[in-house]
Amino acid sequence: MRLIDAHVHLSEQEYEGHIDELIEDAKNAGVVALVTNATNLKTCQNDIALAEKYPNIVYPALGIHPWNVNTIGENEVQETIDFILAHKDSVKAIGEIGLDNKYETIWDKQTDVFDKMLHLAEQLDLPVIIHSRGTTDKIVDMLPSYRVKKVLLHWFSYPLTALVKAIDNGYYITEGPPVTYSAGIREVVDKAPITNIMTETDGPVIYYKKPYNGQLTKPSYIRNVVEAIAELKKMQVEEAADQIAKNFEDFFGIKLPK
Repeated sequence: MRLIDAHVHLSEQEYEGHIDELIEDAKNAGVVALVTNATNLKTCQNDIALAEKYPNIVYPALGIHPWNVNTIGENEVQETIDFILAHKDSVKAIGEIGLDNKYETIWDKQTDVFDKMLHLAEQLDLPVIIHSRGTTDKIVDMLPSYRVKKVLLHWFSYPLTALVKAIDNGYYITEGPPVTYSAGIREVVDKAPITNIMTETDGPVIYYKKPYNGQLTKPSYIRNVVEAIAELKKMQVEEAADQIAKNFEDFFGIKLPK
C-alpha cells in the first residue's frame, strides 16, 4: 500500500534534528512520498536541500505563505522568486501560497504576493498548493482568471458551496488527521469525489485528540487518514490508498514506485 503526505513542512523548527527518524518512520508505515511546503525564502532553500538529501521520497513545493507576508524583508519576494526560478527543474509545485482572513490588515500585501506567486506558477507551468483560511470562496472565484496548471486546496474545511465549485473546476483537496474526529472535515470528504482527494499531515501542526495526543506529528499518521477516508467512501483501505496515490501522480507529475 502506497501512502502519500502531500502537505507537510519539514523545514519548520519543530522538526529540526528529527528528519532522519521521520523519514524512516514514514517508510516503515508505507509512505512513499512527502511534499514539503516552504513558507519563505529560508524554508525554500532548506526544502531544496532536503529533497536532494532524500531523493525519490521528499519533493519540494516552494513559495511564500500568507502568514509570512508581513515579516519578510523588503526584497525577499523577488529573492524567493529568483531562487525558485534557479531551481525550477527540482520544484514540484508553488506552495504554500494563498490568502488568510486573519490578516486583513495586510490584505493588499497578501493579495500582491499571492498574485506574484500565481504568475510564477503560470510561468513555470507548475501546480499550486493553496492556503485559504476564511478565503476559500474568494480564491475559488479568482483562480480561473489565472492560467495555473492544477490547484490543490489544502485542509479544505468550508464552505461546501466553494467545494462544489472547486470540484467543478477540477481542483483537488487535501485532508489530514482531523478526518478521524472532525464532523465538518468528514462531511467534506463524504461530499468530495475520491478522485479529487489527497492526504496530508500539515506537520508540525499538533493534533491533541486521540490517537495523536499532542505528540510530534509524523507522516506515518497518513495510515489513519486513509483508513478514515476509506470508511467514509465505503472502500477497501488498499483501494482508497491506490486512488489517492494515482491522484498524487496526476497532480504532481511524479511517478511513484509500485
